[in-house]
Amino acid sequence: MRTPTQVYKDTANVIIDPREVEASLLYRSASRLQAIQDQWEEKAKDLRDALIFNRRLWAMFLASVTRAENPLPKEIRENVANLGIFVFKHTVVVETNPQSNRLSVLISINRNVAAGLMSR
Repeated sequence: MRTPTQVYKDTANVIIDPREVEASLLYRSASRLQAIQDQWEEKAKDLRDALIFNRRLWAMFLASVTRAENPLPKEIRENVANLGIFVFKHTVVVETNPQSNRLSVLISINRNVAAGLMSR
């Protein structure tokens, strides 16, 4: 029988791929936004929190890709930064004039970037 210490050590040695974590968070955010879009009448009240979560997620990506020590190629870092800026601008559009159809862009971006992260 394994002791709790052994189980802990085995668990601590499991390394989670950061890309998988990022993809999971993007999918989570996309799912939240999709649920709001699909049930707009009932869930529109949750829009603000979902947009804040998504904006914070993209703020982390922007902070990461703009660091000088980021190992990604410059072109990829610039593309991610440009997507992040677009997400911020579009989020303001959604916040100032909430409409369910405007969420599609954010949902699509999150899902596509997540799929790209998972395929690497």
